[in-house]
Amino acid sequence: MQAIKDWVLRHTNLAAWIVLAVGMNAILIYEARDVGLLPMQWFWLILITTLVAGACIWIISWGDDEDAAAEPAAQPAPDDSKADR
Repeated sequence: MQAIKDWVLRHTNLAAWIVLAVGMNAILIYEARDVGLLPMQWFWLILITTLVAGACIWIISWGDDEDAAAEPAAQPAPDDSKADR
């Protein structure tokens, strides 16, 4: 279990893509089960749904790059003049 947790923490976007794709495909399969789709139609629907999930995670992660690139503001050095008093 620890190995899975470490992998998820190392590959957060990929893990989020997998989870979102599984959820979206589960909803797709449940809702379209009685439509009478052909096997190739199922294949393409599931493939495109998985790619859309990946695009969603990619778009959501755009802000993460900016946050990681921003460095914390420099902290001022402690004022030693007050210590002499």
